[in-house]
Amino acid sequence: MKRPERVGVIGVGVIGASVGWNLSRHGAEVVFIDAGQPGEGVTSWSFSWVNASSKTARKSYFDLNVAGMAAHRELAGTIGPDSWWFPSGHLRWADDPAAEAKFLETAELLAGWDYWVERYKGAEVRSRFEPALTVPDDVPVLFYPDEAWVHGRHLVGRLVGQAVASSAELRSGNAVCDIGTDADGSIRSVALSDGSRLDVDIVVNAAGPSASHVAGLVARRLPMRREPGVVARIECAQVPVHRAMHAPRIEIRPAGDTSVVLHSRVATCARTPAWPACPTARPARCRTSTPRCAAPGADGTCTSTAIPPLTRAWPRRS
Repeated sequence: MKRPERVGVIGVGVIGASVGWNLSRHGAEVVFIDAGQPGEGVTSWSFSWVNASSKTARKSYFDLNVAGMAAHRELAGTIGPDSWWFPSGHLRWADDPAAEAKFLETAELLAGWDYWVERYKGAEVRSRFEPALTVPDDVPVLFYPDEAWVHGRHLVGRLVGQAVASSAELRSGNAVCDIGTDADGSIRSVALSDGSRLDVDIVVNAAGPSASHVAGLVARRLPMRREPGVVARIECAQVPVHRAMHAPRIEIRPAGDTSVVLHSRVATCARTPAWPACPTARPARCRTSTPRCAAPGADGTCTSTAIPPLTRAWPRRS
């Protein structure tokens, strides 16, 4: 009888955890490997908004994201939704006529694609959904009931925990130093920073911002495009919002029972020149254009610049 293939999953964020969990379910021997702790890299600093309403550039891409939303719901049914899956919908509004006209036009497009969207006034939103918001009474607000947010660290913990309970192995706090190959290029082993070497047949490169470095260990090139984004996690005695929302110039969502996450696309970050080019999550001093309607009663505690790893488009062949 052929032995199961042994797979080293390098990087245990939400992608690595998902791949490893699925491989384990299908009979592979999985070893999760992470230089830090599972889910504490980019996954921990993602806005984690499950949606298709912002994916309208192409109908095919929209359809892919609708399928992704359905896959999240299916996963919640399989592993249990508690602590990571929050299908509470999403709110969006604007504070200038041009932006408002654009998102209302998008809402009409989405409705034509059978995507559930509801329109309210600000006063109705306060009475029905979010009493703490001070959005103006007559401002149009869109509500997308099928959208959700995900607690990334908790999802990773659930996936890895279930996989380990089914015989997978976790090697956290260990960076990959080398990947051994045979003369034909096939994978044979992974060397870790603690001096150990693991025999593996396959590696999965889910190393986030370090993915280009990992690819280089097997003489592969993985061009990366880095787009910093400012994320703040704010502790609150009482979380003032109940769902993800896009307010003018800032995105807001809960982050459990005692904190909220703010993501700003227009924040100005005073980063020091000594920073390395590829930090996963770095402290930053930030000035944000944050509306006072966002999260009253919150006390700031932790702000980071997160750099999601995005593969750069390969040049077209001539």
